[in-house]
Amino acid sequence: MKIAQFIHNGKMRLALVEGNRLLPLDFEGTMIDFITSGERLNKVSASPLAIEKVRFAPALSNPSKIVALGLNYLDHARESKGSIPKVPLIFAKFPNSLIGHRDKIEWRKKITEKVDFEAELAVVMGSKVHRCEEKEAMDHVFGYCCANDVSARDLQFGDGQWVRGKSLDTFCPLGPWIVSRDEIPDPHSLGIKTIVNGKTMQDSNTAMMIFKIPQVIHFLAQHLTLMPGDVILTGTPHGVGTFREPSIYLKDGDEVVIEIEKIGRLVNTCRVLQD
Repeated sequence: MKIAQFIHNGKMRLALVEGNRLLPLDFEGTMIDFITSGERLNKVSASPLAIEKVRFAPALSNPSKIVALGLNYLDHARESKGSIPKVPLIFAKFPNSLIGHRDKIEWRKKITEKVDFEAELAVVMGSKVHRCEEKEAMDHVFGYCCANDVSARDLQFGDGQWVRGKSLDTFCPLGPWIVSRDEIPDPHSLGIKTIVNGKTMQDSNTAMMIFKIPQVIHFLAQHLTLMPGDVILTGTPHGVGTFREPSIYLKDGDEVVIEIEKIGRLVNTCRVLQD
């Protein structure tokens, strides 16, 4: 199934995605409420809605944590001229950074002038997990969605650690919906792209991941408890703006599309605030 969060009359709603329509569900609560409830899908509660007329919310709006991986694609590690990690290199993005499909990525010019894109496959956890075995890890996955790990490179590299540069408001577009685990038997064979203003900037495959999803979940679960609805960003492939010659950064009015095979297209535009 494909399931989305959207906002209707100021209230968060859930819907199944069917072609170019949303089928609203008879469920009161957020996506995480649905995941934790263990309920089966309820009947459609209203007439179908055209996708183009819906205001999407982030695929998840209130996860307890967003855990991200750095340098987890072999091609990206090579372009960065960094060492290949021996264990997963993790950092955090804060939930305030979440936005949905068609929302605006915003930043203040006086805070950063080097904003970059990173296409990522996001893993959504479906159950609480602590110290699980690698062979059991995928049983705890609810599904997958597209993510853009938007990054203020001047802050990221200037600070010497990554949290501030990765966690500005609006810096984690997530969506447009979640595709359930059963619909993607192998998440390590998916085409993944970033397209900026119609030009393909990143074009790779999740097969390039250094640490595969079961390894990542196993590693994380040895150190911290993962909760239902937690998000794991699994890294980005080569082609990011900062390592191009010359570097390319996002500008006011740019359209950024994250496209992942079997999931869909997450589209956002950029707005630079002058105050």
